[in-house]
Formats: sequence, structure tokens, C-alpha cells
Amino acid sequence: MKRCAAEVLGTFWLVFGGCGSAVLAAAFPDVGIGLLGVAFAFGLTVMTMAFAIGHISGCHLNPAVSIGLAVGGRFKTSELLPYIASQVIGAIIGALILYMIASGKVGFDLAGGFASNGYGEHSPGGYSLGAALLAEIVLTFMFLMIILGATDARAPAGFAPIAIGLGLTLIHLIGIPVDNLSVNPARSTGPALFVGGWALQQLWAFWVAPIIGAALAGVTYKWLGAPEKK
Repeated sequence: MKRCAAEVLGTFWLVFGGCGSAVLAAAFPDVGIGLLGVAFAFGLTVMTMAFAIGHISGCHLNPAVSIGLAVGGRFKTSELLPYIASQVIGAIIGALILYMIASGKVGFDLAGGFASNGYGEHSPGGYSLGAALLAEIVLTFMFLMIILGATDARAPAGFAPIAIGLGLTLIHLIGIPVDNLSVNPARSTGPALFVGGWALQQLWAFWVAPIIGAALAGVTYKWLGAPEKK
């Protein structure tokens, strides 16, 4: 119960902090934080939560991370559903509170996307479905490789949250122009529920691709990270 509650809290913070920076601050007149600021916001949410709740729940905050860790032998498959449900609940709460704040401004309109992920005409850079799927698979794969490597018992102790947070920042710097970047099905689900329409129609891609990338990373690191036989 406590671990699931920690996942709700952490995923709430990721969505509220990351998507909130995109919705409230990215294009704020004269002092907007832009793409670079949004990328850092996502990285900082994960890094701060990794220090805050990593010792409680492992700080997955992401169904793809939980699945990748399970495939890699680092997480019990029997706990996947409670973790994923907690992450989606946290994401919805984060999106709800963000909506309540954002809608307090005159002229606010969900047609702006509300930081939802999208491809085709809903891609920030006009990228196709194929491009979005490939980006999500590759970037989620690399994110999980960073997580699996940084949390390996042989890795330097205490630095995992920094590596993971900066890794997520770099991944966002690459992927935001493609599809607003997901690598996290829960993060995609929260805003999409409020936007509805096209966001829900395209949501499948931001569940399927990250899960594929995470599972591939789990398999790869299980082989790559295995100690050499002497």
C-alpha cells in the first residue's frame, strides 16, 4: 500500500511538474522557459522523486519502467498491475490539478494540446506516426538502459537519481519536437483524458511503443549486464 501510494505521489509530481512547465511556463511572455526548460523540468521531477521515494517504491513513475524492470529480472511481475494502476492514477491527478490551475486564465483552451503526445498534424514538428513510434521505442530503450545500469549493484552508489534525471532531460531534448515525447504511458494518459478526441485516438501509440522499448532494454541489459563467466 505504501509503495503504491509513493508511486501515485511520484507520478503526480512528474505529470504536474513536467506537463505543467509545458502548459504554464514554456511560452510565457518574455520569460518563457522553452523546450530546454521543459526538458529539464521532466528530468528534475524524476530526479527529485528518486531521492524522495526511491527507497520506498523504487520510483518507477512509469508503466514502461516497471515492465522493463520486470523483464530484466529486477521487479516482481505479480506487482506490475498495482504499480501501473497507481502510476496512471497519479498521472490523472497531476493532469486534473494542472487543468484546474491552467483553466483559471482567461483564454485557456484545451485545443492547444495540454502537453498531450501526438503525431502527424498533432506533432510539434509535423512528424509521422512511424517517426513517433521509432523515437518512442529507441528513447524508451535508452532510458531503461540508463535506469538498469545506474541502479546495478556494481554501479557507483548514490548517483542513480542524477544519471536517471539527466538521462530523461536529454531524451526530452531529442524527442519533444517529434511528439512532445512520452516514454511513459501514464504521463501520456493523464493529459489525453482531458483533451479527448485526437489525443485519446492516438494514445495507443504512446502505450505500445514505450512498452516495446522498455521490454527490449530489459532483455538487452539482462545479457549485457550479466557478469562474465571466469
